[in-house]
Amino acid sequence: MNSNDDILSVKLEELLNCSVQEISSVDKEQITKAFNISSDIFKDTTTPDGKPFVLYNADIAIISIKEIGLGPTSAICALLHGVDLKTGYSMKNIEEDFGEHVAEIIIGFKRISEFRTERISFQSEAFRTMFLSMVDDMRVILIRLAHRLNDLRHLELLDSSREQFINEVKFLYIPIAHRLGLYKVKAEFEERVMKYEQPDIYNEISNKIQQTKSKREVYIQDFIRPVERELLSHNFKFEIKWRTKSVPSIWSKMTRQNVDFEEVYDLFAIRIVIDSKKKREKEDCWKVYSHVTNIYTPNPKRLRDWISTPKASGYESLHTTVMGPNNKWIEVQIRTLRMDDEAERGQAAHWQYKGVMKKKDTENWLSQVRDILENPDQIYHEKSYKSNGEKSQESVFVFTPMGDLKQLPMGSTVLDFAFGIHTDIGSKCRGAKVNNKVVPIRYVLKNGDKVDILTSKNQVPKLDWLSFVNTDKARTRIKRHVKEEKYKEADIGKSLLLRKFKNWKIKSNDDLINYLVKHYKLEASIDLYYLVATEKIELGEIKNLLLSFVEADTSTKLKETDDNSSPIREKQKEDENREILYIGDNLKNVDYRMAKCCNPIKGDSVFGFITTLGGITIHRTKCPNAKRLREKYEYRVLDIKWIASDDESYSIASLKITGTDEIGVVGAITKVITDDLRVNMRSINFQTSGKQFVGKVSISIKDHDHLMQLIHKLNKVKGVTKVARAK
Repeated sequence: MNSNDDILSVKLEELLNCSVQEISSVDKEQITKAFNISSDIFKDTTTPDGKPFVLYNADIAIISIKEIGLGPTSAICALLHGVDLKTGYSMKNIEEDFGEHVAEIIIGFKRISEFRTERISFQSEAFRTMFLSMVDDMRVILIRLAHRLNDLRHLELLDSSREQFINEVKFLYIPIAHRLGLYKVKAEFEERVMKYEQPDIYNEISNKIQQTKSKREVYIQDFIRPVERELLSHNFKFEIKWRTKSVPSIWSKMTRQNVDFEEVYDLFAIRIVIDSKKKREKEDCWKVYSHVTNIYTPNPKRLRDWISTPKASGYESLHTTVMGPNNKWIEVQIRTLRMDDEAERGQAAHWQYKGVMKKKDTENWLSQVRDILENPDQIYHEKSYKSNGEKSQESVFVFTPMGDLKQLPMGSTVLDFAFGIHTDIGSKCRGAKVNNKVVPIRYVLKNGDKVDILTSKNQVPKLDWLSFVNTDKARTRIKRHVKEEKYKEADIGKSLLLRKFKNWKIKSNDDLINYLVKHYKLEASIDLYYLVATEKIELGEIKNLLLSFVEADTSTKLKETDDNSSPIREKQKEDENREILYIGDNLKNVDYRMAKCCNPIKGDSVFGFITTLGGITIHRTKCPNAKRLREKYEYRVLDIKWIASDDESYSIASLKITGTDEIGVVGAITKVITDDLRVNMRSINFQTSGKQFVGKVSISIKDHDHLMQLIHKLNKVKGVTKVARAK
């Protein structure tokens, strides 16, 4: 075996083992076959430096697989793309040996390679239109990108068309590499283009980087040593890498900031790569961030969270800049093994990380290249590489003063954080120090905030707190506290009012309390007692109201009775003689029906009304017609009581539900009805107006208590503001 055979054998072995994913034995056979065919066809052809031409094609195949993420088909195309179709090995032979996909890609590659671009600007609409019209399979473009990278690595082998070639790389392939997240490929393109266009500047910066290398390495070791100790003490599996920024990147900072090389503060970046399970990736990255920033002070303006909101290319990483030893700013990148792999090899790694890239995934990825080429703004302007719409974030990660990580829903405030730590801390929260700056309890937390809660023993939860908390725990604790405080105050108010009744020589009864509740337009007696306790109602005013009420009531009763009768005795006699009708499911020989105006159900407080035909209509005491019927036809009104029954009978009731139109609120409502309480829905209708909704639900219900239980549960659904029984 001669030396060329040895070189070819080594190169083939490199090609067969360059993929991150294991190449199947069938694919290896096909690649080997293509390599041998290419080697045979180009056996008499060498590159300008005297090497076998097949090695050049093999290098393109290796770049396609290893650095761009393409598969065996693309490697075969790269090996055969320069085959002279006039030889005995025709396109028909290629199709028979390797399939029609390989043949189509090679034809497409040949077509764009023959396209003359000397007189066309790569930034022109005409070039883009013509270029696209020649390509059906986007792998043609990507193999072309690999080809151009290999050309740049051997720029000395190119002829006099270097200027045209450099422009093609700058205006077409660098943007494609950027958009697809092929950052290593893009960085190498930029380095080699700058080295060609600005060799003096490139060499000057390179020399300065080399001269400061030893000092930089000592500094980096000093920087990472405490970080390593901290992460090891918390049982993290990790690797710390570092790299000097690329020459074009440093030059860009120098020109943009108008500074010298020595004034560029972030010449290198530290990368912490952690071994983390997929479901814990975000949490672990933020924990590492916490440990790093506990050691070195971060620059809040330099935090870049591409974990919660990845770049358009799919890039995920957490970047921060911290103050290292000797007051030098150092960029620290935190990511997982998966994120690092995808960052190194672009979006192809995103699918390959899960397994062998499927045809559908490949097509999705390749279709992005066409999208780039069809939209000029995406190619030629840096702003176009950013996502048009941000991915909605579900969580925010913040830290306690001790560095413990807390995960809260996005939009959470200082108050949510306080209640998340402990109910007592939340109840007494008066604000917080966020990143050492005092903020109010309404402050909305951001990723990476370090929160130190400030409390006051005089602070108590208030009803308006509900308007700016975002977690169920905080909302529940506030409501419970406000309700408990109201009941405590109400007990005090009740005791105070009853004592005053004795002082005023007024006998306490429900009629008096109901009169006061009605007069002040309250919902229940607890509201009256609470207002008395909190001095929102003056006791003197209540005394005057009650004395007037008692005097008027006594006067009316005296007028309605004979001189020889006792009003109290007559009232008792009237109550004793009053007829009560008992109704229930098993009642027979009584002609009664439920009024349609108020739809009573079993257990409701009701009364009966004798109709002109002799039947009885049952109305709720809160029926809109109740007052008119009682005042005008008192002699036709009957007291009604329900008969207890073990039978499982059901009645129809309607509910009116109002609230904020949020995603999933209707589903949550129907889940409570059908799953939690197992109530059958007869009909449901929801209408929205702006951000509000109004719904009407008809249900089959057991009794009044069952209905009240359902209303209570529905009122707890997030987004629901009010549930009421429909008339």
